[in-house]
Amino acid sequence: MAVIRIFLNGLIMAAEIAAVCAVAAFGYLHPFLFAAATAILAFVVGLRLEFARITFELPFYFEAGRTPRRWFAWVVGFGESVTKALLAGVAAVFTFAGTDSDRLFWVAIVFGGSVYLGAWMLRSLSLSLNARPARWGYFRLSAPLGVVFSAGITLLALIGTIPLPSISDIGLKVLWDLPPVPSVEQVSELVFQLKQAFDDFIVRAISVFVPLDVARIIGIFLSVNMLTGFVSALYASVIASGVRKAEDTML
Repeated sequence: MAVIRIFLNGLIMAAEIAAVCAVAAFGYLHPFLFAAATAILAFVVGLRLEFARITFELPFYFEAGRTPRRWFAWVVGFGESVTKALLAGVAAVFTFAGTDSDRLFWVAIVFGGSVYLGAWMLRSLSLSLNARPARWGYFRLSAPLGVVFSAGITLLALIGTIPLPSISDIGLKVLWDLPPVPSVEQVSELVFQLKQAFDDFIVRAISVFVPLDVARIIGIFLSVNMLTGFVSALYASVIASGVRKAEDTML
């Protein structure tokens, strides 16, 4: 029995890693399909969770006997789910869309790493505290995984793996390389470069008041790359929920 349990544990772990790699590869190879799938998944998962959360919170906000009916929770939950789905879809587009395949490859690696870390954290919380991965991932993990992704991109920029363009480089690209009607990939690449330049500007501005290394750490939390945490947390919660169900069923 012990051998079978070890084998099943290894099988589940391999399936978890394969799922993370599949998500990252999907985003890298098909960014727009990935963005659409992300938005749909965020809406489907979010609608159920938002309704459960709002139903639970209503007595906190309204006096007894005056609690709004269930339709109120559905309306509010629907609105929040749509908003978060749109945000996740847009973040997914600007994470993976672009024309620099080398840069996108490294982005996919950092993204996959953040998703795996999130799934591991959720599984650990589930095993130690009986936490529900879906709820923790959807409501609580976006910011921490956003920090992880932002820190990864910052590190790659510092070591030169991802180029850090200057404003003049971006201006020349817009003047000479960008066609009159650019594609979505070209716009996304330009937006990523602008994000990188803006993040570097923020760091330089902060470094006037604090040491440069401290400014870089602060810049990680202020970076636009933090928005990718919404996407990472969504897939981490789905994968962690699947892993825990597999463990409960097979072990």
